[in-house]
Amino acid sequence: MFALLERLTRPQKRLIFLLADTGLIPITLYMAFALRYGTVTPMELAPDASVLFILLTVLGAGVIHLFGLPRIQLHTFENRATLQVGLTAASLVVLAISCSYMFRLPAPRSVPLIFGTLFFLSSVSMRVLGLLGLTTLADFGRAKRATVVIYGAGSGGAQLAVALRQAQEANPVAFIDDNSALHGLIVSGLRVYAASDLDRLIATHKVERVLVAIPSASARRRNELVDQLSNMDIEVQILPSYVEMMAGNGLDALRPVSPDELLGRDKVALDTPEIAKTYAGRIVMVTGAGGSIGSELCRQLLECRPERIVLFEQSEFALYEIDQDLRHRAKDAGIPITTRLGSVTNKARVASVIADEGVDIILHAAAYKHVPLVEENELEGARNNVLGTQTIAECAHEAGIERMILISTDKAVRPANIMGATKRMAELVIQDLQTRSTTTKFSMVRFGNVLGSSGSVLPLFQKQIAAGGPVTVTHTEVTRFFMTIPEAARLVLLAGAYATGGDVFVLDMGEPQKIIDIAHKMVQLSGRTVMDAETGVGDIAITITGLRLGEKLYEELLIDDDSLLSTPHPKILRAQEDTLPQAQVEAMIHELRLCVTDGDTPRLRALVKNRVHGYQDSKIDPHP
Repeated sequence: MFALLERLTRPQKRLIFLLADTGLIPITLYMAFALRYGTVTPMELAPDASVLFILLTVLGAGVIHLFGLPRIQLHTFENRATLQVGLTAASLVVLAISCSYMFRLPAPRSVPLIFGTLFFLSSVSMRVLGLLGLTTLADFGRAKRATVVIYGAGSGGAQLAVALRQAQEANPVAFIDDNSALHGLIVSGLRVYAASDLDRLIATHKVERVLVAIPSASARRRNELVDQLSNMDIEVQILPSYVEMMAGNGLDALRPVSPDELLGRDKVALDTPEIAKTYAGRIVMVTGAGGSIGSELCRQLLECRPERIVLFEQSEFALYEIDQDLRHRAKDAGIPITTRLGSVTNKARVASVIADEGVDIILHAAAYKHVPLVEENELEGARNNVLGTQTIAECAHEAGIERMILISTDKAVRPANIMGATKRMAELVIQDLQTRSTTTKFSMVRFGNVLGSSGSVLPLFQKQIAAGGPVTVTHTEVTRFFMTIPEAARLVLLAGAYATGGDVFVLDMGEPQKIIDIAHKMVQLSGRTVMDAETGVGDIAITITGLRLGEKLYEELLIDDDSLLSTPHPKILRAQEDTLPQAQVEAMIHELRLCVTDGDTPRLRALVKNRVHGYQDSKIDPHP
């Protein structure tokens, strides 16, 4: 029964209430005559009053609709809704008196007043009983609701009690409050008890949870309450009021921080017709399809109407997740999705996938990108980032595909870490291969930190704030360029559209921002305050941990600022940078393979220092 009522549309529910309220008009009018004449057959004494019944019922339906009674939601019936019913009843009284005078209908003058009073009581009672009936039906159809006690009978607690009843997620049975003046009162239908009564309430009502709703309490008082309640072996949750959550300043109402709020600049509009034209009808392969950038590339590619998207990923779990995410969207768009497991360092596998799927374009997002991890795992970082890129590029060249786009990083410019150095070496491989390619256009995209990607400051700081801090920053002067995941993915797609061969594309991302400023802003946007180091006042502490191995104070996007060229998009820049001769690139790759094969880390670092312009080994000097 409850499921049937739940399936009713909003217009159907309004029609039911309109008919119910309209039906109350003749019923309560009849009761008014009966009370006035003191008989259950009043119409024998007022036979001409039948016209009044017809007029009031027809015109009264319009009055009910005018005052919006059918629009009152049953679950939110409160003071304002009661006032609406009262105004409707008063209007019906005026209507009844007017009709009696206009049509000279014989009826005692007290009948309209009795009628209005009865209509008001009946309409309110109908809704109260309806709500009670729905609650009862819902309880039969749902799993047992958790029994809770709300600590705090003020406005926050009252709002919480109403919200819990409406959502029917929990069953509040009582209030606890420290204010003795409230003890024994009924607030939002619940009795208020003293804190000393909590043990008895828990035992009597089998309470499972205590919800602390005292938004005005200090942090110290909240901590005291949590300590006190935790001794009772019962689950405790601290909730802000709904008013605070709407205002965004509830101490415990952490809201997700949008990456756009942290950019410090306007978002760059990257929607251009060149994108759709470049990828429409093509078979596009995305390596590292399960990563932050790779997955967003796949989502945006669906809008470009490619013939098919090939998801190439080393991680089975990551491939499964992106496949599940895209499958429904791709089906709606009529675009086939192909999933292929494999490593970018496995040339036979890469070549077979390109050939079997008939790939036209490759977006190469597969890479090891976390600076500290690659710094401690240099050989694997080099194998994946450099040799993997060479494998993809050679397979693309040999298959004669249309274009390949490498996703690089600003850390490749005068790198201070192995991750950045390997990405620069990957760029050199691509640039060298372009000099010998007559069919495939190779290009690179270089951008800064991507907010919201795995390992970026956004998810890290959010976890630290949710845990109560501290938020860790490596250095007060560390700055970074930032962009959002959609901006980064769009830039990659644009690079493919604008590619002429061997070029590096960068996005005008405005001024770099201090990481410590990002930390402050995230704390504030989460509804908390930064703790003052001297006074200890505030919610979240920010601590300075020192630069990590391979970390620079600032990043650059270009090796040579004079190399910039314009593109059709004012915010997209193309750089033509110096490359290494083919012989030097081949020697670099040959030496790199020997380092990986022999597991020779010092030799690898020496190779990087000799071949990558501006590289300085962070293990020698971590503060370039």
